[in-house]
Amino acid sequence: MSNKIRIGLLGTGRIGQVHAASISESKDAELTWVADVFLEGAEKTAAQYGGKATDDPAKLFASGEVDAVVIASPTATHVDLIDAAIDAGVHVLCEKPIDLDINRVDALRAKANSAKTQIALGFNRRFDPQFAEINQRVAAGDIGALEQLTIISRDPAPAPQAYIAVSGGIFRDMTIHDFDMARFFVPEITQVFATGSNLFSDYIKAENDYDSAIVVLTGSKGEQIVITNSRHASYGYDQRLEAFGSLGTLYANNVAPTTVIHQTEHFVESRRPYQNFFLERYAQAYRAELAAFIQGIHEGKVMNPTFEDGRAALILADAATESARTGKPVSVNLAK
Repeated sequence: MSNKIRIGLLGTGRIGQVHAASISESKDAELTWVADVFLEGAEKTAAQYGGKATDDPAKLFASGEVDAVVIASPTATHVDLIDAAIDAGVHVLCEKPIDLDINRVDALRAKANSAKTQIALGFNRRFDPQFAEINQRVAAGDIGALEQLTIISRDPAPAPQAYIAVSGGIFRDMTIHDFDMARFFVPEITQVFATGSNLFSDYIKAENDYDSAIVVLTGSKGEQIVITNSRHASYGYDQRLEAFGSLGTLYANNVAPTTVIHQTEHFVESRRPYQNFFLERYAQAYRAELAAFIQGIHEGKVMNPTFEDGRAALILADAATESARTGKPVSVNLAK
């Protein structure tokens, strides 16, 4: 009998394709079902990566042929699908955010936290080799007590207006990854102060959202965290992190497609542009995220960010949204 974890994929859009590829590449998992309300997408994904296709998630859950599901469908479906997965007794790896409404998240909270199956959240950046190493070395005391954390996250270009309109805003859609990264280093955050600006995109402004943002977080021990976001960066996908402490600093620079440097009489240290898409930049992180999920199922413990981590990130996103609108800092209690 195979020891492979049988996985059902819910949603076959851009991120669904990433997960389908990761599952197919894993020696410890197999894709047994694919569900999407657009049946053609499910059929194409199943034909490429394996499994049966359906346009009805209930059929996937009732099949008895999945041990776990990866939820990569639109955000508005996440709570209901997590709920259904718990009832079906299957493990869950759900893309962020859990929902855009904290009330819907809290309505599921007790059930999710008492589930006998694992409920994991897809904050894949914790599994990026660079960021993970810095986190481990901070925990080991390599830079002494952590005093300041700087996170820079800029996209190459903004998403289409149709996506921005339903995204929940920059803090819930984009910065939410950075909020989780902040809590990876400083779990107890007590205050949020955010500013948002409209510097280049008329259609983002038309959707009452920001194209640029800066957030300052304060930890329970006074740690200072600064997050810098922009919806565009002409030089590629800008993902940097610096941890500063009493004994030194650790930082991760952007990832380039090559380490080759070109120098001439006209310029020095010229390099190719940084990777231009999050799927390239975090390909390794997505694979490691799935591997941790599978290992956790085998070992009976959650090794990925939890439902509570997802809830905390949304609370911080909501606080940042409020702060940016009011111009005032917002106190938070993530344990409440």
